[in-house]
Amino acid sequence: MEARDPLTEQIIGAAIEIHRVLGPGLLESAYEVCLAYDLVQMGLEVQRQSPLSLVYKDIKLDQVYRLDLVVERRVVIELKTVEKLLPIHQAQLLTYLKLGGYKTGLLLNFQSAVLKDGIRRVVHTLSSSLCCLCVSAPLWFITAMTGFVGFLF
Repeated sequence: MEARDPLTEQIIGAAIEIHRVLGPGLLESAYEVCLAYDLVQMGLEVQRQSPLSLVYKDIKLDQVYRLDLVVERRVVIELKTVEKLLPIHQAQLLTYLKLGGYKTGLLLNFQSAVLKDGIRRVVHTLSSSLCCLCVSAPLWFITAMTGFVGFLF
């Protein structure tokens, strides 16, 4: 099992505090502003709506995607306000990690009644073809070889 990451623990702690104070039901953008604010107050570098380009063969598609938050230039945060996280949401975050060359991402669903039930930690191992997904971060890991990574619910 991978060692705990103090940065993702800080981010999760801040998200839980926001959810405890505001509860579910707000727009994704409201949670984004609040989380960015709290993380900056903690002394962390935060980029909001960071553009992500896509390169395919000889063409570059500029700013095809926007990452909700990037913390300390190494953790991508994808925020959701949906009834239930689906495999497509985790696949979306994994794609962002691959395209941007990031290792770690957090998928945070603020619509969950209890935020800890709406947290997924995704780790993309850049140096090899392995991908790891953490469910109910950072306690459980699933590891799979390249291609589609199975999701545990």
